[in-house]
Order: sequence, then C-alpha cells, then structure tokens
Amino acid sequence: MKYLFRRARHGILLVIGASILCFLFSDLAPGGFFDEMKLNPQISASTVAALRAQYGLDRGLPVRYGSWVQSVLRGEFGYSFAYNTSVRSLLMLRARNTLFLTSLATILAWLIAVPLGVWMASHPGQWVDRICMGGTSLLISLSEIVLVLGLLYFAVRTHAFPVGGMVSTGFDQLGVLGKVWDLTTHLIVPAAALTLASLPILVRHVRACLIEILGTPFVESARAHGIGRARLLFRHALPAAANPLISLLGLSVGGLLSGSLLVEVMTGWPGLGPLLLESSMSRDLYVVVGIVMASTVFMICGNLLADVMLVIVDPRLRADLRAE
Repeated sequence: MKYLFRRARHGILLVIGASILCFLFSDLAPGGFFDEMKLNPQISASTVAALRAQYGLDRGLPVRYGSWVQSVLRGEFGYSFAYNTSVRSLLMLRARNTLFLTSLATILAWLIAVPLGVWMASHPGQWVDRICMGGTSLLISLSEIVLVLGLLYFAVRTHAFPVGGMVSTGFDQLGVLGKVWDLTTHLIVPAAALTLASLPILVRHVRACLIEILGTPFVESARAHGIGRARLLFRHALPAAANPLISLLGLSVGGLLSGSLLVEVMTGWPGLGPLLLESSMSRDLYVVVGIVMASTVFMICGNLLADVMLVIVDPRLRADLRAE
C-alpha cells in the first residue's frame, strides 16, 4: 500500500505541476477572450475593463491561479466565459464520452494485439509473421488523420454506418435495442481509428516480449516435458512476459487519450476534443485548463492501474515492497 500511496502522491504533484505550466503558457499566449470586444465600436473600453475585472482577468497570474485552486476545491474548476457556467458542468458529460471512447478502443486494441502478437511470436520469420509485420509497418506509417479520413470516406461512399456525432436525431424515441444499435454504429469510425492507430505498436511489443521469453531455458524445459503449444504460450510464456506489457498498458492509455482529441474533432464525437478546440479558439481560459487537467488525470489513472496490476501479478515486486 505504501508503494501505491507513493505513486498516487507523485501523480498529485504531476497534476499540480501541469496546472501551473498550463496557467503560465496561457498567460504568455497572445490575445484573450475579451480582446475581440475592443474591435467593436459599440462597446466602450470601460465596459471591456469592467468585464475583465468581473472575471478577475485584471489580476496577476499568482492571484488568478490561487482563485482557480479555490474553485477546484469547491468542485467548480473555474468559470467558462463563453458558456457562462462552471467548467465542471461542461467537463462532466464531455469527459464521460471521451473516457467511454478511449476505454473501448483500448480494450479492442489489446484484445486483438495479444493473440495476434502471440501467434506471430510462435511463427517467427515465416510468411505469416512477415505479412503481419508488413501490415503493422503500414499502419505505423499512416497518421491518425489519414486513418480517420479513409474510414470517413468509406462510410460516406458505402453508407454502411452513420458519420458524425454520437447518436442520431430522434434517439430518444428509439427503444433500448435501437439505442444500443444506434450508439454502436456511431462508434465504429472513431473507435476503429483509435484502435488501428495503437494496434501496430502493441502487436510488435507483444511479439518481441514473447520471442524473448520463448528462448529462455524454462520454456525449453516445459516444451521438453510435452506441454502443448497453446498451453505453453498462454499459460507459461505470456504470464512471464506480462511485466513489460502491463507497463505498456499505462502508456497506451495516455497515447490513446491524446489521439482521441484529434479523432473526436474530425468525427464530430462530443468529447473533450471539440470542446478543447472551441475553447482554444475563443480563449476560454478555464475551460482549456480544465480539459488539460482532465486529460492529465486520465493518464495518471492509467499508469496507476498499470502499477496496481504489476503488484498483483508479480510476486517478486510484492516481496521487494514488503522488504522496504
């Protein structure tokens, strides 16, 4: 438990550091939310100054950061200038949609990567392995933008599934099965793009870890005792290679989260991505800071989950922690 508490404490320090840097970079960036009002001759300079004073933008950076921290402790996370509401009310729904999409893409990517990587590792150098390695090389060379555009083009040309948004119009009038089907069809493009973007790296890591484990003496001994290939691969070799793969899980969550922001904008998925783009364009400071903080917390939770899984599956790590 001390190890997990120590990791959680490091995560909290990371969130604090990210918030300070976010405020600093936002202050250094040119322009502000009320700057466009200065160009309107119908709005006087005193009115703009009064609005800046009302929202505390005329104060120094340390004072504004302290006020924001107090709002975080109250659960508000600042105030949106554009939406005239607390940032928390904006983030809750959008963060849930982003977390749902990235969680689904992570599960799909690992469900495909693990058996495919094990299969490739059991046939190294053969034509099957070469074809799969070529396919992963092709996917690595394609950016997420190209993948999304290709999937969108296919969806538009074939009309196989809807494009844009999370649900269709008239979603509330559908039955339970109709709502599930409608949500599923809208998930295909963004989830497939995120899965294909992260899949080649995961497959190659699984393959490399398994090939290294398959050359160890204990695997050769198990093979000499007549243990079948499937049992040898999944019951003996794969658990032995679990440590680096579990560590990769935490990193993949962060990579998928950052990639999902772009995919959400291109596919119209109502997550944090479109909200971040709109808030950045309008200089809605506290919404931008809130989204960055939400993304940082998601990444830290992913790494903390990987740490917990490492402690559970590795008895050597548990013994070292007990010895501390």
